[in-house]
Amino acid sequence: MLTMLGVVIGVGSVIAMIGIGAGTAQKSLENIEVMGTNMLTIMPNWRRGNVSLGAGDNPNLTEDDVAALKREVETIEFITGSVRSSASVKYGNRTTNTQVYGAEPQVALIRNATKMHQGTWYTAEDEAMANRKAVLGYTVYDELFQGENAIGATIRVKGRNYEVVGVVAYKGGSGFMNPDDQIYVPLKTAQTRLLGKTKYDMINLTAKSGLLFYTQAKVEEVLQRKQSNAMGESLFRIMNQGEWIEQIETQTRLLSFLLAGIASVSLLVGGIGIMNIMLVSVTERTREIGLRKAIGAKRTSVLAQFLLESIVMCLVGGVVGIILGSTGVVFVAQALKVPPIINTQAIVMAFGFSALVGLFFGLYPAMRASRLTPIEALRYE
Repeated sequence: MLTMLGVVIGVGSVIAMIGIGAGTAQKSLENIEVMGTNMLTIMPNWRRGNVSLGAGDNPNLTEDDVAALKREVETIEFITGSVRSSASVKYGNRTTNTQVYGAEPQVALIRNATKMHQGTWYTAEDEAMANRKAVLGYTVYDELFQGENAIGATIRVKGRNYEVVGVVAYKGGSGFMNPDDQIYVPLKTAQTRLLGKTKYDMINLTAKSGLLFYTQAKVEEVLQRKQSNAMGESLFRIMNQGEWIEQIETQTRLLSFLLAGIASVSLLVGGIGIMNIMLVSVTERTREIGLRKAIGAKRTSVLAQFLLESIVMCLVGGVVGIILGSTGVVFVAQALKVPPIINTQAIVMAFGFSALVGLFFGLYPAMRASRLTPIEALRYE
């Protein structure tokens, strides 16, 4: 079993890493989909090319930009500037760390968050008056209130009191873009009373049905006049859902290849271990090989015997690795709260690669065994 350990670890690692990577990607895509349809996100372009911007050249999104887009792009359905920050939130003796998201009430429509578990969204009046109202994502609600009624309760966000007016229904998410792990407060409240930001971190908007790409082009045209430097370079970037999805899929593919490559090193190490064991086996069985040849065994028969033994050892290690890797995917996926994905293609590839490792690293010992002459082999002590 120790002989096959490298193969077991290599195959198991390939299966586990690709499966966990695929599950993480699927969860990220689901998170994007539940955020809303036909959505565009405009962000400052903090990097242009390979150069980070200096402090004096930092791009900013402003209320004037939102006003210009409302005025000039007729295909925008809903739009809001937004600011955000991580924050510690406390209710009674319970505390959680989450993202605070300051936005106008229409963010509920933009981010497809109109279905409520409790209460309702803060109002336009709350926005205008910069009232300290808060709407909780379901995960934040569950951690702070654990099923109790949250409406009217007072929570502390960064040391300040906020009244809970609503809890968004569970949307199902995890990780960086988890819509359940957020608190929403009025935009002016976040800017003036919580974060002290006069500029926007981003602008979120939705386009009218079927007009996403047209809207994106018009938005870019308007902002290019307001948000570009002397060289004509954009100080902003626009992401639509398709681009978010494409970016995640690309990153997942690269990560999967990288992890699979790292895990494949274990397979190669395992192959070297099997080659060494097979060489020892040839030495220990020299008289057996000589006896077989003396009674008529052909060179190809001896070659096939040792090749087959090497391949079988690798395949057995591959099967054990597949079982352990698949089990690992299930347990790790549960811990990370992502769907466990057992990639059939990865299993087939890992199994096939195991056979190739056995063939490649078993070839030299098999050839060495097949080249022994009966006289030399029988004289070996």
